[in-house]
Amino acid sequence: MAATEDQISPEKIETEADAVKLEEEEEDDEHDSKERVLQRYFLQEWNLVKSLLDDIVSNGRVVVPSSVQKIQSIMDKYQEQGQLVEPYLESIVSPLMLIIRSKASELDSRSDEILEIIKPICIIIYTLVTVCGYKSVIKFFPHQVSDLELAVLLLEKCHTTSSGSSLRQESTGEMEAKCVTLLWLSILVLVPFDISSVDTSIAEDESFGVGDIAPLVLKILGFCKDYLCSSGPMRRISGLLLSKLLTRPDMGKAFTSFVEWTDEVLSSKEDSVVNHFRLLGVMEALAAIFKELSLTASRKVLLDVLPTVLNNVIVLSKSSAATRSPLLRKYLIKLTQRIGLVCLPHRLPSWRYVARTASLSENISTGPTQRLAADHAGAAVSQQEIPDDQEDEDMDVPEILEEIIEMLLSGLRDTDTVVRWSAAKGIGRVSSRLTSVLSEEVLSSVLELFSPGEGDGSWHGGCLALAELARRGLLLPRSFPQVVPIIVKVALHYDVRRGPHSVGSHVRDAAAYVCWAFGRAYYHKDMKNVLDQLAPDLLIVGSFDREVNCRRAAAAAFQENVGRQGNYPHGIDIVNIADYFSLSSRVNSYLQVAVSIAQYEGYLYPFVDELLFNKICHWDKSLRELAAKALAALVKYEPEYFFNYVLEKLIPCTLSTDLCMRHGATLAAGEVVLALHQCGYVHSSDTHKRIAGIVPAIEKARLYRGKGGEIMRLAVSRFIECISSSHVTLSERTERILLDTLTVNLGHPNSQIQNAAVSAVQQLVQSYLIGNDKKSADLISKHLKHLTDPNVAVRRGSALALGVLPYELLIAKWKDVVLKLCGACMIEANPEDRDAEARMNAVKGLTSVCESLTQRRASDPENDDLSLFILIKTEVMDTLLKALDDYSVDNRGDVGSWVREAAIHGLEKCTYILCKKAGADSAGDSSSLFDSNLANRLIGGIVKQGVEKMDKLRETAAKALQRILYHETVTVPYIPYREKLEDIISNQEGLRWAVPTFSFPRFVQLLGFPCYSKGVMSGLVISTGGLQKSLKEASFSALLQYLGEGEANEQRSRESAMCDDILWTLQEYKKCERVIVPCLKTIEGLLDEKTFQNEEAYTLSFYKGVVDSLAIELRASKIFAKLEAGVVILGYIASVSEPNSKQAFSQLLSFLAHRYPKIREKAAEEACLALVRNKTLVTEDKIERVKDVITTPCWEAGMELTQSQKLELCESAGLELGVVFRARTRTVTRTMTASDENASYSSLVDSSGF
Repeated sequence: MAATEDQISPEKIETEADAVKLEEEEEDDEHDSKERVLQRYFLQEWNLVKSLLDDIVSNGRVVVPSSVQKIQSIMDKYQEQGQLVEPYLESIVSPLMLIIRSKASELDSRSDEILEIIKPICIIIYTLVTVCGYKSVIKFFPHQVSDLELAVLLLEKCHTTSSGSSLRQESTGEMEAKCVTLLWLSILVLVPFDISSVDTSIAEDESFGVGDIAPLVLKILGFCKDYLCSSGPMRRISGLLLSKLLTRPDMGKAFTSFVEWTDEVLSSKEDSVVNHFRLLGVMEALAAIFKELSLTASRKVLLDVLPTVLNNVIVLSKSSAATRSPLLRKYLIKLTQRIGLVCLPHRLPSWRYVARTASLSENISTGPTQRLAADHAGAAVSQQEIPDDQEDEDMDVPEILEEIIEMLLSGLRDTDTVVRWSAAKGIGRVSSRLTSVLSEEVLSSVLELFSPGEGDGSWHGGCLALAELARRGLLLPRSFPQVVPIIVKVALHYDVRRGPHSVGSHVRDAAAYVCWAFGRAYYHKDMKNVLDQLAPDLLIVGSFDREVNCRRAAAAAFQENVGRQGNYPHGIDIVNIADYFSLSSRVNSYLQVAVSIAQYEGYLYPFVDELLFNKICHWDKSLRELAAKALAALVKYEPEYFFNYVLEKLIPCTLSTDLCMRHGATLAAGEVVLALHQCGYVHSSDTHKRIAGIVPAIEKARLYRGKGGEIMRLAVSRFIECISSSHVTLSERTERILLDTLTVNLGHPNSQIQNAAVSAVQQLVQSYLIGNDKKSADLISKHLKHLTDPNVAVRRGSALALGVLPYELLIAKWKDVVLKLCGACMIEANPEDRDAEARMNAVKGLTSVCESLTQRRASDPENDDLSLFILIKTEVMDTLLKALDDYSVDNRGDVGSWVREAAIHGLEKCTYILCKKAGADSAGDSSSLFDSNLANRLIGGIVKQGVEKMDKLRETAAKALQRILYHETVTVPYIPYREKLEDIISNQEGLRWAVPTFSFPRFVQLLGFPCYSKGVMSGLVISTGGLQKSLKEASFSALLQYLGEGEANEQRSRESAMCDDILWTLQEYKKCERVIVPCLKTIEGLLDEKTFQNEEAYTLSFYKGVVDSLAIELRASKIFAKLEAGVVILGYIASVSEPNSKQAFSQLLSFLAHRYPKIREKAAEEACLALVRNKTLVTEDKIERVKDVITTPCWEAGMELTQSQKLELCESAGLELGVVFRARTRTVTRTMTASDENASYSSLVDSSGF
């Protein structure tokens, strides 16, 4: 409706022009054509689809094959929302079917050509069938009587024509043409005339009798029988066609003939794939036929064949084929229920429950008093029990019905959901035609499925059956006392442990469906008492269930009951809290949704009981942890109840023989104690004693041993942390036991246990050890000693523990702690003792200790000396900078990256410490705490990490630099080229530093600053010469772009600086394969890009340095990548003019005698190229002979040069034989040393360039 002036508020529309525009838009919706409105709100691509369809219709065929794929791709997007396409179906289907109809009339003259026109059109129509369903599409098929023979002829042509290739990825249209034709026939066979009168072939057949089956019908039956063996959609559609055809009044003989054929198929003992699909097709067709006849008055046609069909069903249900195929069992159940419906008269039972439908207009027209009276009257009508009338008493129940119901009940126990679901619907349909007494018997049989001895399948099937009975009004309110307790108290919470997991989520989901059906089917007066039982349990499942589908199903059931039944206390508020999205996260459901719901009356105690008795002992560890936190979150509503009841229940359970129970109880007890303390609740001394005795009792019972010991250690660490935060009174003995327990946990190899123990140590020390000098000194001495323990796990835990100790404990031995941690950050001398995680934890601990010591000293002028800060500058910063060079590798990969990442964070924090102190005491000697040299090393070390190969480290380094440059409170001085750095690293959030194409073009600009260039180059070559293709391309292109920018003089200056940096890298990392191999690869890449083409002095000097380095690096090397890159570089340098070409050529020739055939082959290839490019290497009269010597051996076959060839080659090139081809001596030395278990893998990773 168009908006009026008084409907548009001035706050929302500021000007009169906006109001007019709004009115026009609403009027457009009201007066626009149907097509424009549909286009605006439904199918967005209608213009494109319409243009493609217009082109097809105008040409009478698909001219451009890609148009079919375009329409398909558009329609596929609406698979989940087919109703959006339905308004367009008539515009799409009708013209396309007219083309098919017109072309089908020309089939006799040129069949193949016509079929090729029809098939693409059928693809479009079948796509619509898959999106909108066949029922919506076939309404727009032409259905003139004359079309019947045309459609049969078209189907015959499609049936006899096979596609050229069945392996094509795109559809040929053959299957779609058959499906569309079968659907067309399913409409045409409903013509209101005798089909014999339509069949023109009968006029020419003199032998056709009055009772004979028309040839047209025989053709359709033949095609359908063939398609019933298919595995595709033709099987289902042919069954639909048969159900429409054989249920006609004039098809009695054809129906009998078809049933006889099905009897032969079902009785067949053939065990093949084709027969299996034939069985499925026959069962589906029979189910469709019986469904069609059970809804009409012509059921008498089936009575003669019922015994035969039912007998076949019973025999087949017990066969091995049914055991193997859930789909076959589903069709058997479907056919069984249809047989039952045929046996029973079609009627609406007078005894079924009919809920009173409320009317809004009625509520408005009647007053409150009248409405209340009407409610009472409606309730009375809905609850009164109407006795069976005389018709019900006289109803004749066939004998086979009992067997049918028994089969349906057994289907409810099936192992597959689809079978149980079909059986449940069958129970509902059959019960709707029974008398009240018989229906009660069926209900009793369904309730027997909920016995404890039944499996989860029976419970699931029973829930589905109850939901179907409720939906159809067949479950009377008088049965609620039997049904509701089973559903609410048992099925909604069904969870059976099976080894390391449990089953029951499908049962809980189905139970929620039953509750949903209750709310939808019954009047609120009948549901009043039931809803009081349903609501708490539905919200328990909705908040605490492990599976998200069960949580959402329970919330949907609660919402349905609140919406349908009305006037439920706080119902709308709870529905808004427990919505679809808030329940998607289990953590949010436990800690937010449940806690919010518990504030309303009637939910706190059920929630607590569920957590206490079911969730803290759940088999899933994460659920137990969440349950403990949820219990703690509920304490604030009634602390007294938790203290007197919950805590008393939890404490004994901490020693339970069941691992899940004692783990969950220990966690929950700690969390509840902490929550009570935070609420200000004061424990009694007796309770303090009982709480403090939990850990010693667990120790005494030796519950850390065997299965579950690790998770108990985790729980105990968290429990100690909670009671320490709560300041529970501990005896001296208990303190010692807790400390010993945490010390053992700190040395556990599991990192989760270590981290939990570290948190517990931090709280325990702050609560109980501050002020006790002896215990504090002993604790620090113990952890300092453990820093050098042979057990790596002990070293890891002690380093972290020292980092969380408070200032009061550290101050006594602060220098020893700092120096010991500095030593622990260094790579161990003994390879067997090396552990990257211990070094990483030492770096983290060292950083935390420095922060703890300096933060307190800043507020304590009496202890304000510079010795600590000088130690941080001289020792700590140096240690952290050295940690940036930790490139350790083991079977997990680059584990040194953990240390480097921690070192970056440590350097940042220590920089702030020093700069803050230097800024506070600028008048004194503290200005020397942070100087330009330290700033240079700091930034240089971090930017080096910013150009290496690991995305995470590049991002960490870039963000650390960003914070250092733009820190709000601390200004870091002496940073070289700070302005340039700020241009490169801007102060913006969300920059994608981990993306190579973003970070490298920025960081390579630092090559222009001498103080950073060497570090950047040594890190950059790792990326440019690495193995990762995308990283290599991004970094190398950034380097080339940097070299190509600016004027010619500037480019030469940059090349010269880069040459110096590369030579420095080769010298600095001599024999370090991690750097040398990618560095050589980088040089090779630069030479390929013709970077060093000039004859400048720096270029010749660079060549000289590279050749000298290669002489050292390639000698006795076995790394293929290094050798190959070196040979290529030597070949290029040998190709240029003197003074380096002779030396490079000499080294290159030496590789003609290398042990690796591939290297000999590569050296020969490069030597030949060098001879072609550089004519000065060999005199012109000898160059051809040298080439012959180099190319004569078959290098691929592993041949080597003979001694005479070596001599001739050296003489021709003017080189000494002893210098080029040194004699190889192989000395095998076996040294018995303890081997590193990761040595072989480390070698592999190093040789690969990582």
